[in-house]
Amino acid sequence: MKEVIDIGLPALAQPFSWAVKAGGLLFTTHAAVRADGTIDTGPIAQQARLTLENIQRAVLAAGGRMSDVAQVLIYLTDERDMPAVDAVYREFFAAPYPNRSSVVVKALVVPGMRVEMVVYAAIGP
Repeated sequence: MKEVIDIGLPALAQPFSWAVKAGGLLFTTHAAVRADGTIDTGPIAQQARLTLENIQRAVLAAGGRMSDVAQVLIYLTDERDMPAVDAVYREFFAAPYPNRSSVVVKALVVPGMRVEMVVYAAIGP
């Protein structure tokens, strides 16, 4: 059975939940969404930090820690942003790091949005 985790971000027009826990796993996807639901389209480091803060908010709300994150999928619109994202990423994760994949895509759903991350964490029931 799945449980929707309230992480304090407002519901958006799209049909999805910010975080879902099922079978001891947390499934969550985030971008640079501010507390009021608007999207930060500023510098990539700023977008990455807000994205990871939202991920951390979801992990903590589900009863976990960032060290419980097992996999991170990163979507970027510009491969040149990877070093800045890596620098911010290290503020939130320490070795041993989660498994990770990074993909460059043509665009994300909001113009100016440059990063989106999908996270899977093993948190337990």
